[in-house]
Amino acid sequence: MRSDIEYSPVAVGEGLKVRDFWLYAWMRKAAVIAAHVIGVSLTIIISVLSRPGTSRFSWHPLCMALAYCLCLTQGILIFSPDLSLRCRKPPKYKVRLHWLCQILVLLVATTGLGFIVASKNLSESPHLATWHSRLGVCTLAASALQAACGVCVLFPKLLRLSVPPPRLRLYHDTCSLLVYLLATVTVMAAMFSDWYQAIIKGLAWWAIFLMPVFPALVVMNQITKSYLLHKKVST
Repeated sequence: MRSDIEYSPVAVGEGLKVRDFWLYAWMRKAAVIAAHVIGVSLTIIISVLSRPGTSRFSWHPLCMALAYCLCLTQGILIFSPDLSLRCRKPPKYKVRLHWLCQILVLLVATTGLGFIVASKNLSESPHLATWHSRLGVCTLAASALQAACGVCVLFPKLLRLSVPPPRLRLYHDTCSLLVYLLATVTVMAAMFSDWYQAIIKGLAWWAIFLMPVFPALVVMNQITKSYLLHKKVST
């Protein structure tokens, strides 16, 4: 998700008292920080539980956690106006970091798909037999579509597109929201698998199960506000 438009504190705090606005601003920054921390923590938890190297399957949850819990989350939150990068780099610097994260998402997720296909072939298990696997394929397909929209946003003249750039950004933002929601649901669906429920039970299961929800809410809020700003500018 790419945003060239910064949020205005005056617009965000319009109608609020000054003292209330500062509390509101700090709460938003705390929410973004928490989303970063939860994304990293969930990746670490899944990586430890999967014990990579013990089997072919063990690499699948590791790759998918790295792709969607870590790279996708960080790649979108790079553009967060509440916790932006404090540096003198031009805006293109964030775009490059975003694209690096998105490339890693596709590469690592495709690798994870390869491991689960090889594991199922080895055990002669059926493919696409669960909602988790079906949602995972949809998530990977939506990720490829999102990347294609991003290419169109970056190189509209080279591709000779007739669609105006603001509308291309809206399409890209919409795909980003779709991908993240699909990824969140897919991760949560994975926790109903026999493998996961054999490892984690009780309150720990519920705690980890609910962890992806908060980053999804933060990302959804960021993307929808970016959509509204782009819509306002384009009109």
